[in-house]
Amino acid sequence: MQPAVETVWTWLSEIPDPEIPVISLTDLGIIRDVEWQEDTLVVTVTPTYSGCPATTVIGLEIENALRDHGVQRFRLDRRLSPPWTTDWISAEGREKLRGFGIAPPIDGTAADGKTAALAGRLLTGGNLVVECPRCGSTETEKVSQFGSTPCKASYRCKSCLEPFDYFKCI
Repeated sequence: MQPAVETVWTWLSEIPDPEIPVISLTDLGIIRDVEWQEDTLVVTVTPTYSGCPATTVIGLEIENALRDHGVQRFRLDRRLSPPWTTDWISAEGREKLRGFGIAPPIDGTAADGKTAALAGRLLTGGNLVVECPRCGSTETEKVSQFGSTPCKASYRCKSCLEPFDYFKCI
């Protein structure tokens, strides 16, 4: 008997991202689709970027979860278009990031070419105002464009003096 697609989504929501284990693959928005094609379960995954070092581990974790729940016939499809964007992170995922001490991406600033805010920053050289996930202050500064993983930048709060990662908008 085939489990319902909603049930599979629930299973997948329990798989943590290998680089940021506080957030699930579904909260991160990289699981794009789950469907049955006859007797084969097809899970479509869009990595955060094409060279993401965690892509292989993510695939293995999905396979293990499906096998653990008795799914024998499945296929993982990797979809690169449209490319993943931080806009796909769920509201719950953003709060999980903040609670873990990582500033979530600022809404509407993903590099999709559609936002006036992004265009304005690129034209004027303006900086993002990133809120400290610990104390909520907007008195922060970028320390490095590169943080603990390629998808994060390092920031420091001028109010509480704590360093933190900012999940860069992609």
